[in-house]
Formats: sequence, structure tokens, C-alpha cells
Amino acid sequence: MAQESTSHSAGLQIHLFTRTYVFPWSQFLFAEGDSGEIRMAFSTHDVIITGGRLDMRLEKITVQGISSLREAIRAESMGPNSGSEITNIVVNKVD
Repeated sequence: MAQESTSHSAGLQIHLFTRTYVFPWSQFLFAEGDSGEIRMAFSTHDVIITGGRLDMRLEKITVQGISSLREAIRAESMGPNSGSEITNIVVNKVD
């Protein structure tokens, strides 16, 4: 699940089951991906998002128009959805 904004967001909140991360967009370096996976690089962490129809999110990332991403609970990931579906988010600290 993602919360999209029509304007530029100051930061991105990533809500996992066990932890929440907040990354300022000023630390965003780049994103790459396709319909099944997106990798976002920040100066201190890499974020890997997997799911379906994720290529729709790349445009929103380009304009920093996403304010939050949430790891889906199992029921959400199996239900019908007309937009992109996030099934897993992994946040790794950059060494």
C-alpha cells in the first residue's frame, strides 16, 4: 500500500511490520526497476520493493510524489487491486 501525493513530499516513510523508516528525499540518489521490483537508493540505505505492476510507481518516485509505502499484510497482497501491489519491502543499510 502506498500513499501518493499530488505535490512534492519532503520525505518518504516506509512502514514495515517491525519498524518504520523515514528518509528525506534530499538523500535520494536514484531508482531503477520494472513491473516486479524497484530498487531505491538513498545515501544511507537501499530499499527493495517487490510486487506487481510496480513500474507505475517509478513515475511517482521521479517527482518524489510518494509520501509513504507500507508492507502489505498477506490478505492485502492476495486481494484484487487496480493499481500496483507491494508484496514485500526490504531496507538494507549501505556499508
